Amino acid sequence: MGSRCLAVASCRLSRTSPTRRQMALPALLFAAVVVVVSVALILKKWPLIRDIEKLPGPVAFPFIGSTYVYALRGREELAVVFDGLADKYWPIFRTWLGHTPELHLMKAEYVEKIMSSSELITKGPIYTFLKPWLGDGLLISTGTKWHLRGKMLTPAFHFKILDNFTDVFAEKSEIMIDILRSKADGSSFDIYPYITRCALDIICETAMGTSVDAQRGSQSAYVSAVYSTSEMLLKRGLSPWLHSDFVYKRTSAGKQFFKNLDILHGFTKKVINERKLSRQSSKQNTTADNVDEFGRKRRVAFLDMLLEASVGYRKLTDEEIQEEVDTFMFEGHDTTSVGMAWTIFLLGHHLDIQEKVHAELNEIFGRDTRKRPTMQDLNNMKYLEMVIKESLRLYPSVPFIAREITQDVEVAGYNIPKGTMALMHIRRVHRDPQHWPDPERFDPDRFLPDRVQGRHPYASVPFSAGLRNCIGQRFAILEEKTVLSYILRNFRVQSVERIEDVKVVGELVLRSFNGTYVRLTPR
Repeated sequence: MGSRCLAVASCRLSRTSPTRRQMALPALLFAAVVVVVSVALILKKWPLIRDIEKLPGPVAFPFIGSTYVYALRGREELAVVFDGLADKYWPIFRTWLGHTPELHLMKAEYVEKIMSSSELITKGPIYTFLKPWLGDGLLISTGTKWHLRGKMLTPAFHFKILDNFTDVFAEKSEIMIDILRSKADGSSFDIYPYITRCALDIICETAMGTSVDAQRGSQSAYVSAVYSTSEMLLKRGLSPWLHSDFVYKRTSAGKQFFKNLDILHGFTKKVINERKLSRQSSKQNTTADNVDEFGRKRRVAFLDMLLEASVGYRKLTDEEIQEEVDTFMFEGHDTTSVGMAWTIFLLGHHLDIQEKVHAELNEIFGRDTRKRPTMQDLNNMKYLEMVIKESLRLYPSVPFIAREITQDVEVAGYNIPKGTMALMHIRRVHRDPQHWPDPERFDPDRFLPDRVQGRHPYASVPFSAGLRNCIGQRFAILEEKTVLSYILRNFRVQSVERIEDVKVVGELVLRSFNGTYVRLTPR
């Protein structure tokens, strides 16, 4: 009986075993391939791995690196997760984005090593995801192309050119104030959409000389596409399996991303074409280059300068103009919007500081809330500028900057090998207690001239620093002064959400997840 059962069992096993072996074989082959590829990558990158693994940081695994830390997290959770890592490993640590090592720097002294270098000027690999949108514009380009673009574009930010934009800043601010008056009844509302539409009107007029009337019009498809694209770029950057264009274009997110690009590029191409036609018409109908057919001073936009810009005898092609216009629109719209929103939010919590701003504005304008500020008026807003700078310290519009390490460099006693992506966390640099005592406190007096003089030059870098600093920072400060001064000349602001309850979203810019809810009352 026992032998018969054994024979039957043996027969059944012999009939089923090949199937199981067939099922197990692909899994074994896959596991073998994973092991072989992993070993090959480790051997190939061993010198890099050896050096980078000397730094503290979370455990990394083959292929996914340490991206599991952020996996399945909501937008509002990502900054909290990063802050947890930063608190644990401060002021320097490493992570792995797939098989690319990332160096995280959070001290002025460490950031200076990268930002001050004339060699380490190549933006990090994560910026390649911006390339379908911005092409090889000034933000992304490097080497000879970046130097040439810089020479062409820097004159566009000369103070005499910026002086021409003050009327645009004021005109768009007045429209915003007229709209906000209907909200100034003491009830809470999100002021951010009003600020961002004002900023969009300003950048369209100053960058391209075209009015889109975003403030009075319906919901802007362009603004919606900017928000959606920013979120998608961050998610893609944190997902190594989506880095391949071949894979990404076949996902629902990738398809939506490229639909957004059609909106973004379509918008800027349309205004470029309109500006070209307008310039042709102006040349035919004016007797002087700076006067229109009605005898008014003609406004010169960045686009006009791009159409005429050259180094030697080389002019920008239509494609290059498109790249720089898209870059202007991205960098000159979203960044200033969040900068102004954070300033309003902080002033709404610190009414004593808000009163000091009111006093300065009263001294400059008296009680005339309709007078347009001149360049001299804007320059006289010393305290408001300190307020803006302190807001940018706590909530920098761009929370981090990434650079590719193209040659070995020593930072904090560690050898950082070529091939590493350096992430300079501006938001954390700005909270270093060594340079900023009581760093969470909002105190504009930190930017009094005598206190600035003794501080590390890289302790405050909201516009980056070194060779790749933002050439539009003066433009941004003047715009923010104008828009904020109009709000504060007309209203008192009270913030609704507590500072400790704010959830920040560190995507391409640092925005509040829940918006910027305030109460306005007329002054």
